[in-house]
Amino acid sequence: MKAQSISTGGESNGLAADAGHDVVATADEWALEIEKRLCAVPVSMHGWRIDRALAQLIPEFSRSYLQQLMADGAVELRGAAQTKPSARIAAGDQLRVELRPTQQAQAFVPEAMALEVVFEDADLLVIHKPAGLVVHPAAGNWSGTLLNGLLAHHKGAASLPRAGIVHRLDKDTSGLMLVGKTRQAVEALVRAIAAREVSRQYLALAHGRWKGLGDQHVDQPIGRDVHNRLRMAVVRVEGGSSKTAQTTFRLLDTCDQASLVACKLHTGRTHQIRVHMAWLGHPLVGDTLYGGRALWGMGRQSLHAARLELKHPISGQPLLFRSTPPTDMLLALESSGLHYNATSWDSESTA
Repeated sequence: MKAQSISTGGESNGLAADAGHDVVATADEWALEIEKRLCAVPVSMHGWRIDRALAQLIPEFSRSYLQQLMADGAVELRGAAQTKPSARIAAGDQLRVELRPTQQAQAFVPEAMALEVVFEDADLLVIHKPAGLVVHPAAGNWSGTLLNGLLAHHKGAASLPRAGIVHRLDKDTSGLMLVGKTRQAVEALVRAIAAREVSRQYLALAHGRWKGLGDQHVDQPIGRDVHNRLRMAVVRVEGGSSKTAQTTFRLLDTCDQASLVACKLHTGRTHQIRVHMAWLGHPLVGDTLYGGRALWGMGRQSLHAARLELKHPISGQPLLFRSTPPTDMLLALESSGLHYNATSWDSESTA
């Protein structure tokens, strides 16, 4: 069966910022009203951590939610606010808990926004995410996220993990994203991504004339940078703190100042393309976190999710989606003297 092919122009407005954390709240937490609880600590919980005890004493709420209440000063132990989840309690202690909406709890609410829909049916949604749009709510970005928009887009999103989001893009990366609209579709998409049955390809504008072969496969593990906790890095640390990461790169055009590269993900590590490109000596234009510089009007990392190829999670129909880079990236390419030919790239595989 021939793949259904759909293209999008990729123009849209940015909205917020991405923090790169998965945060899950329940519908009960969204609508939570302030309630005060007094919990007596039984002998069986003597010496327990306070967060563990609270999870048992107030089982209708998640442990992470109760820990957030502690951080907000809403839990009292022996007459004083207790903010440390690791604090130990004793038999006979009285825990006073104010069950109030945290920022996290209030974040998971519908917010109408103009999503750029590339494809939609009863089970699957494909959108074009503009640069600047956060994917999941997290500290510093509790509203205006893609998740908020999905909750407003269709009622079924409220009953799905992360409103059906099965993979992420960084805040300043633009392009195609998959979203499941039913639990069956979400589970099928997660399995397909894990089995590497979803082809995700990106366009990257990088510094410098391309080094080495036109096609390069990078197999280098990625973990947290030990010198800067805000960054990821190619690392080999004993104890398993790094994870396998594989990316295939294909040179599309190059000049003295920059290179245009097609990138295919085989794994999905945080900042994977950005880290592997920096490791190759070609940080992305605008990616100051990984050694890039702002050039040709690109003040963000020059990365665009341009192609998605997969089988429909329910029907099995082959699907192919394409997205033209947004205006800022196209203008940067023009200014650099590089040429982007979608037709040429389309005829060549980065597999």
